[in-house]
Amino acid sequence: MELSNILIPVEDAPDEFVINVGPQHPSTHGVLHLKINLDGEQILEIEPHLGYIHRGIEKMSESLGYKQSIYLTSRMDYLSAHMNNHACSLLVEKAAQIEVPARASVIRLLMLELQRLASHQLWWGSAGLDMGAVSPFFYAFREREQILDIFEETSGTRLTMNYITPGGVSADIHPNFVKRVKDLIKQFKVNIDEYDKLLTGNIIFQKRTQGVGILTKEMALSLAASGPVARASGVSCDVRKYYPYEGYEKLDFKEILGTDGDSFARYMIRLQEMQQCMHIIEQLIDNIPEGEYRTKIKGVLKLPVGEYYQRVETARGELGVYVVSDGGKNPYRIKYRTPNFSNLGVLAHIAKNSKIGDLVAIMATLDLIIPDIDR
Repeated sequence: MELSNILIPVEDAPDEFVINVGPQHPSTHGVLHLKINLDGEQILEIEPHLGYIHRGIEKMSESLGYKQSIYLTSRMDYLSAHMNNHACSLLVEKAAQIEVPARASVIRLLMLELQRLASHQLWWGSAGLDMGAVSPFFYAFREREQILDIFEETSGTRLTMNYITPGGVSADIHPNFVKRVKDLIKQFKVNIDEYDKLLTGNIIFQKRTQGVGILTKEMALSLAASGPVARASGVSCDVRKYYPYEGYEKLDFKEILGTDGDSFARYMIRLQEMQQCMHIIEQLIDNIPEGEYRTKIKGVLKLPVGEYYQRVETARGELGVYVVSDGGKNPYRIKYRTPNFSNLGVLAHIAKNSKIGDLVAIMATLDLIIPDIDR
């Protein structure tokens, strides 16, 4: 019998296999598990698996008072701790009609922009590290450590500050605060040029990010992306511009927008946002009003019966806080709309058909903080 009569022809099938990245992989910036279907080196599908760092923050808040539950939010996006505390404090102040002293408002704004600057610095250093450039990580920490020292001197802590509270801030600024902030800005204006020399103009970095992980404007809107991820695709969405709070409407700063929507565009947005952070800080640092740094409020707060919502612009996008009050001392229900959760939703779309090596660059420029997703 001829060989051709024995063999049964079959359709060619792709060389598809599945790999698991995480949940402890260092390039996923937290405890995230990605199930990835590959055809050779080409990504066919990505399925994120969450819940590895879930702590039940929203449910725990139902058994805590309005002031106490705010402290839990520092542990969500721990690189935007001030912003998280601020969102909750603004909601309580709006619902309870608490007026914040002018001095406290300016101190808050300074802390918020210092936090944004520190967050973007850590992102810049880790983005380079993810793609094999070790030096930027140390350069980034040079300035970031100065900011954390400023935080520690005033609030007593460096990462989860719990500093912004309903009615103002928990303590007045340290006597050295103004001088140290001015010294920081003066030095960083010189040092930021090194960021361009080390990464922005590096041909290897450009090849790994330009045209990689493209997020179109239509897709960004459809998937509710926010922050630098959306603005790099041309979506104007800065909460500080559209829904001003705490006096941002009185400040002069630009909303940085891009058009390409690729990994390099997301990189450039954050780099330029650092410049805007410094511009805002310079407007405020010599204009801190005298007076009280907080308003005296009741030890136990009770919000009027109703539903309340407050949004702020964190270092990664829009954070929304939704509270249902039944008139008691604890919230009946709290729900957080976190930017990292929405931004993770774009990953499967922009990484599809990319190479597995491009996934690291895509993840780095999304700048995800996983505890903010799980909560």
